[in-house]
Amino acid sequence: MKKAILLSLMVLIGFATEAQTPTVLPEAVQINMASQVAPEKDREAVTVYGYDESGKLKLLKKGTNNLICLADDPNKKGVHISCYSVKLEPFMARGRELIVEGKSVPEMREIRKKEAEEGSLQLPDVPSMLYVLDGEEANLNQETGELTNGFERYVIYTPYATTESTGLPDAPFAPGMPWLMDPGTHRAHIMVTPPRDKKKNKVDDMGHKH
Repeated sequence: MKKAILLSLMVLIGFATEAQTPTVLPEAVQINMASQVAPEKDREAVTVYGYDESGKLKLLKKGTNNLICLADDPNKKGVHISCYSVKLEPFMARGRELIVEGKSVPEMREIRKKEAEEGSLQLPDVPSMLYVLDGEEANLNQETGELTNGFERYVIYTPYATTESTGLPDAPFAPGMPWLMDPGTHRAHIMVTPPRDKKKNKVDDMGHKH
């Protein structure tokens, strides 16, 4: 009887483990997925990173323009797709390395701050664009990579910019308006977040972890 119960438990655990295994989409689908957040005229020439069967990030396509796109991470809930200027790659790549090392968001920010101040981490020397598209897994076409009903926002990294140097506020006071987040720091960036619901008079949360 005990053996039968133990066998049943092992089977159930096996099913649970299988159910939790993330689905890694084919490379062509991941490329289409990641590219859709870039401006339409630039999509064919972007560099794309996606995920292999083990869930690790890998280069899927070497592009010829100045944009790098990331497919959705199958290990995380929801859908998150982004494209950014090659000028941001050292900053973004270092962040990914620190995440793999198990660093928390506060730790990651402090490490990159120190490295930027020391000069070992290269920051963009001109305002550099990041496009972000978020959505729900139920709205992701598994065959094409197309995400419907997604929510897109725009970020322009401009290290050490201040409210005085840009004329931007450090918080939005109207829906969809640009504003400066983390002013005066190595990660200062302009946020432009279209309102999710035009009928609302307040701006939704626009924080992010890049």
